Amino acid sequence: MAATRVSYAALCQGLRLTGENAFVSDIFREVDEEVRREQFKKLWERWGNHLVLAAALAVAAIGAWRAWEYWQMKQAQKAGAAFESAASLAQADKHDEAEAAFAKVAAASPAGYRALARFREAAELAVRDRAAAVKAYDALAGDGSIGRTLQDLAAVRAGLLLVDTAPLTEIQARLEPLTGADRPFRHSARELIAVSAWRAGDVATARRWFDTIMTDSDTPAGTRSRVEMLMALADAEGKG
Repeated sequence: MAATRVSYAALCQGLRLTGENAFVSDIFREVDEEVRREQFKKLWERWGNHLVLAAALAVAAIGAWRAWEYWQMKQAQKAGAAFESAASLAQADKHDEAEAAFAKVAAASPAGYRALARFREAAELAVRDRAAAVKAYDALAGDGSIGRTLQDLAAVRAGLLLVDTAPLTEIQARLEPLTGADRPFRHSARELIAVSAWRAGDVATARRWFDTIMTDSDTPAGTRSRVEMLMALADAEGKG
């Protein structure tokens, strides 16, 4: 019985110690929580207004950005509809009306549609006034905001309108800068210079460009076929 009482006493003593430790631990936890609450209160009193303002500004900025995206989307949809309407006029051979419609799109549309509309406006101009169309393409070729690819395309389009009438020197001045290996419309530019030289009777220049075109493995099949025909014509004229 004595051993049992000692063990029970020891157990009770252990329980009392455990309870005291838990009590002390609870006190420290409550103190820590009170300290944290006090620190948070001080921080909020000092920075709370700033945090609220920052949150409000963030919400306002997100709202403004969403509104801007929505506005851009609506503008793009509006420009797309206007562009399609102008294209329909062109397909119906209503070139004057199409030209005016494309000009309107070009004047009041997002950048992408604006550039496309300017190209289509120039194409419609070419139906009735080649000089005005060349001027429109030249303006596009000089507009760095549309990028070099579209600038080169505009220059080639102008050269195509002029190849039958302009002197070889003008065609060369316009198109030779576009004939480098890194230029996207080099094949068209080379072909137009070759055609202009052939029309001008400058056989040496024509043959030089024929060779450039035919020895370039990247020359498109269509361009190669047309140049082969020009070479045959040049040979026939030389023999004649």
